[in-house]
Amino acid sequence: MNDTQLRRSPIMPTVDFSAEGIQHGFLRLPYSRDDSAWGSVMIPITVLKNGEGPTALLTGGNHGDEYEGPIALFDLAHTVRVQDVQGRVIIVPAMNYPAFLAGTRTSPIDKGNLNRSFPGRPDGTVTQKIADYFQQELLPLADIVLDFHSGGKTLDFLPFCAAHVLLDKTQEARSFELVEAFSAPYSVKMLEIDAVGMYDTAAEEMGKIFITTELGGGGTATAKSAGIAKRGVRNVLSKAGIFKGVVDLVQTQWLDMPDGDCFSFAEEAGLIEPLVDLGDAVRKGQVVALIHPVGRTGEAPIRISAKIDGLLCARHFPGLIKAGDCSAVVAVTI
Repeated sequence: MNDTQLRRSPIMPTVDFSAEGIQHGFLRLPYSRDDSAWGSVMIPITVLKNGEGPTALLTGGNHGDEYEGPIALFDLAHTVRVQDVQGRVIIVPAMNYPAFLAGTRTSPIDKGNLNRSFPGRPDGTVTQKIADYFQQELLPLADIVLDFHSGGKTLDFLPFCAAHVLLDKTQEARSFELVEAFSAPYSVKMLEIDAVGMYDTAAEEMGKIFITTELGGGGTATAKSAGIAKRGVRNVLSKAGIFKGVVDLVQTQWLDMPDGDCFSFAEEAGLIEPLVDLGDAVRKGQVVALIHPVGRTGEAPIRISAKIDGLLCARHFPGLIKAGDCSAVVAVTI
């Protein structure tokens, strides 16, 4: 055990994770600053416990500009009853609470991307301290982890629930069972292109059943995407035997993201013109978007082409794109 792991987290919960019943409280992180010398970041949390059973850790707001998860989880914390639960449910609607309040992907305090900050540090930045608390305190309590995501302000996705292909095939199979139970319009065997420091990886390396979502984007939610999130979280809890209810299944289309050829990136900045919409079928070599140079008129646009056959499952959302931005993602139908 290294020196960092020997140091205790400065975060102090106002809830007792072993107590029976329902508690609404905070993860209080001391944060001294100009406007509050002995201030704190107060991260809302709800804990429900009713007898023996598995524990589900439900999280949203890992990125602060993604809203379906917070909507579903604030709603769940308000409406769920202890008698509906067998086991324990830990609800954190906005993990990176400073980013959530600011409506930004990363923290306005330290620019930390929480989903690239694991395992964190108890003596690090605010974002690293939050990651450390989840790594050392919350993830060890969990059997199942559901972490909500969407595209934020810069991406837009087909609404899907996803899990990763894993070396442990029993763990993988249980994860995909919960993906199917979530019952989003699309279900994905997901490839991560930037997995270093991820919450996903931290949970999976502990042997937890981990599932996630991408439920839209553009820095907002819709009635449809919020409804998918609210139904999906209850479905997962029911499938896991934590909720005393039935799974409300709807038809789902399975997709695979097998390798890096799924992704296309802009090599030049400009004005992006989509030529296909989310959910459209595309063929290898098909031009899916154009990037118009904006420094002067009369320049030919740059063509973004699909590298594989499949469905367009994600796209760049703002009208302007920068070099290096992900412009399109194609997934393969299964």
